[in-house]
Amino acid sequence: MPQIESIHIYVSGKVQGVGYRDFTQRRAADLQLKGYARNLADGRVEIEVEGERAKIEELVQSLRQGPPRSKVTAVDISWGPSSNRFHAFSIRS
Repeated sequence: MPQIESIHIYVSGKVQGVGYRDFTQRRAADLQLKGYARNLADGRVEIEVEGERAKIEELVQSLRQGPPRSKVTAVDISWGPSSNRFHAFSIRS
């Protein structure tokens, strides 16, 4: 059975107002990942995800590209153990 891991991600660039959180939610759902995405006051998007490492790595690759209207300049990640506190992937305000 694959080990469940957690990752905390901060995405910088033109990532607010371009459907980035919706893109993230759809991609996470496709990969059966749980967690959330939310806009931060400084213009970044914060994402926390739990799931199989290979699927998380696939999500991170998608996040580096983003949806068509976005322009990602940096993706900062921090891995950690899973807390198993998410039941789905949501967009937070």
